[in-house]
Amino acid sequence: MKNGKVFLEGLRDGVPIGLGYFAVAFSLGIVARNAGLTPIQGFIASFFNLASAGEYALFTSMQAAASFIEIAIITLVVNARYLLMSCALAQRFDPATPMVHRFFVGFGITDEIFGITIARPGTIQPVYNYGAIIIAAFLWSLGTSMGIIAGNFLPARVVSALSVALYGMFLAIIIPPARKNLVIAIAVFVSFVCSYICGIVPYVKELSSGTRTIILTVVIATIVALIKPIEEEAAE
Repeated sequence: MKNGKVFLEGLRDGVPIGLGYFAVAFSLGIVARNAGLTPIQGFIASFFNLASAGEYALFTSMQAAASFIEIAIITLVVNARYLLMSCALAQRFDPATPMVHRFFVGFGITDEIFGITIARPGTIQPVYNYGAIIIAAFLWSLGTSMGIIAGNFLPARVVSALSVALYGMFLAIIIPPARKNLVIAIAVFVSFVCSYICGIVPYVKELSSGTRTIILTVVIATIVALIKPIEEEAAE
């Protein structure tokens, strides 16, 4: 199949993904605006961090005046699932694929782009991913910029309401898998309880919110993985 046709297929499949990203990124733009970012800064931040949870962690950490190290670690922890996706896609490349293509495909991995890529038969064709990434990343970044611009002139009550929409997004992320898997439901409940406790326990509450998030994420995820690991056959 010619590269031009494959690239256009990637663009086609990336349009609905990008439109969904724009809506989510618009709400994230409100958070970015509260963190003091300009539209251009928001665009650049979104372009280099194609992840809703990771970007939310980034902006809220900036708003809380977290250190560079804290921001880097919490973003790495929140986005760690993309390491697993990269490993899965690495098995689908043609052995002759240059490292530069592997790098850029890995850079553009998101949950949705991973899904459309892994669903295609045969080896990975980087030009397909480039088509999907270009449109999805652009609309994601544009949405953040537009959210920042809107947040600068909309009434305070409207900005507050748009900020709440972000919590709805996270509920939409955690509720479906929690309903299907009791282990995930318990982990989510435990994380809520532990987060609340860490906010009131002496000494621990003195830690920044970013540090508490990093510690809880690593500890809870490790415990769940040790107690109830995913069966290898199920994973396959």
